[in-house]
Amino acid sequence: MAIEKWQPFGSVRDFDDLVNRFFGGRVGRNTQPEAWSIPLDVVQEGDELVVTASIPGAVNDEIDVSVDDNVLTIRAESKTSTESADNGYLLRERRTGSYYRALRLPESVDYENAKSTLKDGVLTIKLPKLESKKAKKLEISAA
Repeated sequence: MAIEKWQPFGSVRDFDDLVNRFFGGRVGRNTQPEAWSIPLDVVQEGDELVVTASIPGAVNDEIDVSVDDNVLTIRAESKTSTESADNGYLLRERRTGSYYRALRLPESVDYENAKSTLKDGVLTIKLPKLESKKAKKLEISAA
């Protein structure tokens, strides 16, 4: 059993960390990042890689998906539907602004035949494997 020094506030580095622990969020420093990170799932389904990304409030013409040097990049822009000087917001939690995510993908993916769809704020990108990179089943012969 190791003896450790008791620290009542854990590893608090500065006042912002202390406030964030008590109020549960980011207070102080950079609370408005240049681009929000897009949450995504990457799953292998049979012979294809499926990337599912949540992009709330964006429409097809506001989303840019590209692949360069085996890096899949997703950029999106979400704008507010109503902007008025009369609106006196008391609370605004719906995000608007830029979304960005880059993900390095394996070399075995066929980017030329990729397909993407957007439905209900969820972007799905299906990337098939290259025929030459698919696993081959070898027959075992009796010796």
